Amino acid sequence: MRDAAIAKNRARRDGKARAAVDAQRGAVRKAPARKAARSALWRSAARFHGRRLLAALVALPVGLLGFLTSPIGRKLKLPWLIHPGRHLYRRLCQTAREQRNVRDDAIRGELSEREAAADAEATQDGTDGIADSVQRPAHLVPTSTNAPVSGGENVSLITGFRFEEHAIDMMAAANTYEPDGCMEILAMVENLPTALTCIANIMKILAERSDSEFPLEKQVAEGFSDIFGALMSAVAVAEDMGPMFRQVHAQDIARHEDPRNGTEAEKGWNV
Repeated sequence: MRDAAIAKNRARRDGKARAAVDAQRGAVRKAPARKAARSALWRSAARFHGRRLLAALVALPVGLLGFLTSPIGRKLKLPWLIHPGRHLYRRLCQTAREQRNVRDDAIRGELSEREAAADAEATQDGTDGIADSVQRPAHLVPTSTNAPVSGGENVSLITGFRFEEHAIDMMAAANTYEPDGCMEILAMVENLPTALTCIANIMKILAERSDSEFPLEKQVAEGFSDIFGALMSAVAVAEDMGPMFRQVHAQDIARHEDPRNGTEAEKGWNV
């Protein structure tokens, strides 16, 4: 009865934790698509307001002409001569609004497709439900809190993989980094996605091993999985840095990759 009560309480706690983690993981996984959709909607709104401004400029001279045509239209009972500027402005704004609605619907549809693709990709690469295979003992197993002793002295249990030491070495290397030239920086930027993917895969490996090998609770494996998702979002950002670097420094890069009459001749522009 005690084991059944513990298992029931643990299952309820794990279910609640899973719901919260799934929501956070879904937000991280879909963040790039949602960011792109927000930018597209902002551009669509800006285009709509620009069309409204253009419609006002086009309708202004017609509205001035309406000071002459409106009295004639009222006298002859011709509605199209009364306030022609207003009619033109409303027609142009209505057309712009309909086009904006079409664009916004297409953007939202593309967002739904990208979110569904992200969910499907997460299911394929195994990031969702990564802790489903945690094996638990049928009964409570007593553990010992005594540290192992060797020759009457306590033996340190902190051995093996220390991620923070490697991270500190990388931070020190970045702090003292002196590139030979900006082309070396370009190569580093273009290799960032690969480097960040390797770091993300470290978290994925730790999540899988926490799930299948280490005697840890579900929340630990889910935490590593969340870090993996966040780092993969960083990989998506890093993939845009290389093309952006080449775009803003296109002329400088051309001097190195496609020098005019050779490298020595290109040095004539000693700016």
